[in-house]
Amino acid sequence: MSSPNEDLEPCMKACAEALLATRQCANACIRSGDRMLEACALINLDCAAICEATISALSRESPHHGDFCALCAHLCRACADECDKHQHAHCKRCAQACRACASACDPHVGERHALGQGA
Repeated sequence: MSSPNEDLEPCMKACAEALLATRQCANACIRSGDRMLEACALINLDCAAICEATISALSRESPHHGDFCALCAHLCRACADECDKHQHAHCKRCAQACRACASACDPHVGERHALGQGA
C-alpha cells in the first residue's frame, strides 16, 4: 500500500490538530454548565466529526477528498466564528486550529470528484 499523497499530509495534520482542539473545546463548554456555550459545544462536535471524516478520506486518497475538504473548511470557519464570540482559552485555541485547518483544506476543494466519473 502506498503512502498518502505528500500534498495531502499538511491538510491531514491540520485536520488532526483541529479535531483535538474541537473535542477539547466541546468538552470544556459542556462541563462548564454555562448555557451560553451550548452553540459553541454543538458546532465543535460537528466540526470534530467532519475533521475525523476528512482525515479518513485524505489518508485513503479518496477520489471524494475534495468534497470532504470543502465541508471541513466550511464547518471549521463556522466553528472558529462561534469560538471567537467567547473569551475562554479553549475557545481561542480552537478558533486558531480551525482557521488553520480551513486554510489547509482550501487548496483541495477544487479536487472534487465529478459526478458521472468512475469512483
